[in-house]
Amino acid sequence: MGDEWKTIPDLLGSGPLDLILVGINPSRYAVEKGHYFARPHNRFWPAFTRSRLSRPLREALGIERVEPRHDVEFPRFGLGLTDVVKRPTAKASELTLEDYRLGVPRLSERLALHPARIVCFQGLTGYRAFLEHALGRKPRRVLAGRQGLTLAGAEVWVLPNPSGANAHARLEDLVAWQDLLAEALGRGARRGDPPDP
Repeated sequence: MGDEWKTIPDLLGSGPLDLILVGINPSRYAVEKGHYFARPHNRFWPAFTRSRLSRPLREALGIERVEPRHDVEFPRFGLGLTDVVKRPTAKASELTLEDYRLGVPRLSERLALHPARIVCFQGLTGYRAFLEHALGRKPRRVLAGRQGLTLAGAEVWVLPNPSGANAHARLEDLVAWQDLLAEALGRGARRGDPPDP
């Protein structure tokens, strides 16, 4: 990470985590606000609020709605936040191959230092870049859900990108996927089958 730009720090705590959520990279807006997924049209926080994944945090904080400002609370509840690339951009499509080439090894180091049960990429773009630059494989077809591989001892998942620009996933789909994560972590009973990717 260079001194020429600011970013959002990792929120990974100091002990083992249940789940680390991995975004592609922070938006400039999120860096300005100082919180993950801070854009008003990003559906991460509405989905997280409605999912069983957020229940321990909501109950402990006595809140009904989880907002970007609550991201700093994540490590106390076994949750972490980081990105594949830490350089902020207006849109993820502005990232270069060099950004990924530098960002992926840094992400691998951070994940090795912060053990988790599950590492979950928020979107296929960041996960594909990770596979290509960390494991040297060009993925053919990647679907959302459990990936059948481990990373630094953690099971790997991919969920649809919560960005408002992702028209392929509805809010209800994002909630259902987060509920499946909650079930995998023992944070709730299964409500149904996963949505179509």
